[in-house]
Amino acid sequence: MAAVGGPGINPVRTRANALLLFASAIWGFAFVAQRVGAGFVGPFTFNAARFALGAVVVVAIAWWLAVRRKVSWDRRRAAWRSALLPGVLVGGLLAIASNLQQGAMASVPAGNAAFITGLYMVFVPVIAAFRGHRSAWTTVAGVVASVVGLYLIAVTDALTIGSGEILLIVSTVVWAVEILAIDHYAPRLSSLRFAAVQFVTCAVLSAAGALVFEPRPFVGLDQAVAPVLYGGILSVGIAFTLQVVGQRDALATHAALIMAMESVFGALGGALLLGEDMGVRGYVGAALMVTGIVVSQLGAVRSKSETAAEAAAELG
Repeated sequence: MAAVGGPGINPVRTRANALLLFASAIWGFAFVAQRVGAGFVGPFTFNAARFALGAVVVVAIAWWLAVRRKVSWDRRRAAWRSALLPGVLVGGLLAIASNLQQGAMASVPAGNAAFITGLYMVFVPVIAAFRGHRSAWTTVAGVVASVVGLYLIAVTDALTIGSGEILLIVSTVVWAVEILAIDHYAPRLSSLRFAAVQFVTCAVLSAAGALVFEPRPFVGLDQAVAPVLYGGILSVGIAFTLQVVGQRDALATHAALIMAMESVFGALGGALLLGEDMGVRGYVGAALMVTGIVVSQLGAVRSKSETAAEAAAELG
């Protein structure tokens, strides 16, 4: 492990931050892929295809690492068994959140969707506060800034809000619950295997949803090949792996700041590739939302540090 607090640049943390930034960029531009894909296939079809692809990528990476590290078959089977039930449970939440989000992409611009989705980072400490965790003043300030920003982005001058924006807001709450569930289970499990089970579960549930709810399930996938490949291989498979590797060595404060950039990359992708323009009101709202996300996350990180310090003090 690299020394902490020494002079100069820490190459391990620099690499970790670069990996997280790359993952954030992939996820941000994925909103463009989702927006384009929504023009060809239904939300359940899109997610069934992309999460199946993502699962293949993550399983392949887990297998390669196990072979490289010469992990025995018994240990591999035990790791998969441990990840099965938690992965299915969290995969159910993933299916709900991702399909609500994709259902909104047909009517909401990619940039707007990216910023609204970023609210899950604000909802995580808020929900944790309801579960008995202390809430820092920064969390409250972050919520206020984000709500004002959301109003500017999602609510029109006529004080109306679209159905797509409502779906996105509901999805952010589910994303937040999913993050807290992952935080509960992940420390005891293999990250890649846990993720793979989630992705397989989401793909299966999405496929079932396509058969039940979509009038023409799986029709149009041939026209949505590029968005599905990007959303599956890059967004689900590669970016998640980069996050797992990056967060292992990055400072929590740095990780919070970098992950908040996902919304910015989403707006950038929408502007560059789809010609979207959020307008002055939208960009002011976006700035407030990013500020709120960053402030709330820094408060959450600080609270974790204080809790750890108090625990160490109690131990003497």
